[in-house]
Amino acid sequence: MAGVAGLAFAYLLMARRGTGRPARDRWRTAFFLTGCALVAVALLPPIAPFAHEDFRGHMLQHLLLGMYAPLALVLGAPITVLLRALPAQRARDLTGVLRSRPVGVLAHPLTALTFSTGSLIALYCTPLYNATATRPALHWLLHAHFALSGCLFAWVIAGPDPAPSRPGVKARLFVLGAAIAVHAVLAQLMYGGFLIDVHAPVAQVRGGAEIMYYGGDIAELLLAAALVATWRPARRTVPLRPKPERAASVR
Repeated sequence: MAGVAGLAFAYLLMARRGTGRPARDRWRTAFFLTGCALVAVALLPPIAPFAHEDFRGHMLQHLLLGMYAPLALVLGAPITVLLRALPAQRARDLTGVLRSRPVGVLAHPLTALTFSTGSLIALYCTPLYNATATRPALHWLLHAHFALSGCLFAWVIAGPDPAPSRPGVKARLFVLGAAIAVHAVLAQLMYGGFLIDVHAPVAQVRGGAEIMYYGGDIAELLLAAALVATWRPARRTVPLRPKPERAASVR
């Protein structure tokens, strides 16, 4: 929890150093602090002990860490806040890193979709989840994966910060639709007990599937709303027509 508090404090410090529009910056600060609060809620009692004992608690924790908290954190525009707080040379260096090819590949929507949504298939359709339930190190790595992959996906789809490989709105809506479809199908398979490898009572697995289905839908609708809210249409420049030359007056 010290890490979450340190993250919130660092953001507030950078936001104070930077310059921008006060009203917009207040909203961004509120979003980021909300994201930090959601991470804290997921990792503290009563949800954390519930997640260790019940698969439904795990799914609730997964939604908070992997979908709701990342969206709020990303809407805080942390990259923009950091760039404003850094000295000019360091800001240029960071901008160069963000525009590099490796970051471009990482920030591609299909890469983000694979890390955030595709990894759920590996988690629940293989013995991986059962291994994380008995090994604390894997359990915390899973938490980190949920949070980081969720932030990556939210940033690529609807983040106010610039992303190097961000396509147009239609392409991002298509990727978001693919994520919704995978979540829905996986939740239905989980509820029916097909192709799922989760060692938990049937009632818990079905309850977790319902949390995943309905809670995931709400989170994805919020992400779609953020995409629309942060979308800025490209400005079309109308070429100036040359003024007609006046005919020379005859004296």
